[in-house]
Amino acid sequence: MAALVSVVNRIAYGACDLVAAPRLSILIYHRVHVRPDSIYPEEQTAEGFERLMRFVARSFTVMTLGRAALSLQRGELPPRALVLTFDDGYADNAEVALPILKRCGLAATFFVSTGFLDGGRMWNDSVIEIVRACNQEQIDLDAFGLGTCSLAGAAERRSVISKLLARIKYLTLDEREEAVARLQHLGGVTRLPVGLMMRSEQVRELHRSGMEIGAHTVRHPILTTLVPAEAEREITVGRERLQEIIDSPVDVFAYPNGKPTRDYDASHVELLRRLGFKGAVSTAPGAARTGDSLFELPRFTPWGHSLGVWAARLFMKQCRTRHDVPDIARQR
Repeated sequence: MAALVSVVNRIAYGACDLVAAPRLSILIYHRVHVRPDSIYPEEQTAEGFERLMRFVARSFTVMTLGRAALSLQRGELPPRALVLTFDDGYADNAEVALPILKRCGLAATFFVSTGFLDGGRMWNDSVIEIVRACNQEQIDLDAFGLGTCSLAGAAERRSVISKLLARIKYLTLDEREEAVARLQHLGGVTRLPVGLMMRSEQVRELHRSGMEIGAHTVRHPILTTLVPAEAEREITVGRERLQEIIDSPVDVFAYPNGKPTRDYDASHVELLRRLGFKGAVSTAPGAARTGDSLFELPRFTPWGHSLGVWAARLFMKQCRTRHDVPDIARQR
């Protein structure tokens, strides 16, 4: 079946190459689990990720973001160009994803938020782990405007997490911390995991293995919630820390959360240019082509449990550009 999928998709991609200018697909990943997660079983596992990466290695020209941005700038993008990106800096990026990428002969770009390295934890993971560890059948979340919520099963816990993340995401950094502390008290959870994010040595290991390291701020704030000086500090301090860790330049960036105009705006795009970055990625869907802004490159995730569905969705996105999808900026 996998061989048939590969042949069919190579034919489809070849036809697309003949009728369309080269386009760049940039895929978003966050985590690769050793085994299925009890609350998020649809998230990527090592077995599934390796199957997908073997297909990608056969079917695409895989590049780091820095190299792809330079190719776009020069108008030299190869057919079926693709970039693999990982956001935030999870430990399983080094422990699970890296060995698979090396076996498949692939390089990826890892965007790391430095404030969570070496034992830290992102606010959203605190929310997830509090709800996961809570031994109550229901929880009173009136403090978050959600009333009493059921925690009877994985689906109910997933729903509660989704609602909490939406309520907390756009708070200030201090307000986020206060919200997490309040939730931990309500859930009666005393201990949370400390090994979710990479250690500095693991970031160095990625770099030594030929992976590209990109900046992703220090504490993963929504940039539009910050005053300009604070936004610049988050970007520059995170970048400088990564350069210290890998002893090499860091010149690509991922906007936290990444929605144009909602999470970052034109002032942040201009800031990255002024700071000397070579490219940046958003989470606007679509594929990029020569002439697109190197500081707002679109990214997407082609979800699907089977290789066939995943490959078909990737192909459909590969044949579209951001110009083909609704303009997020105009909708808000």
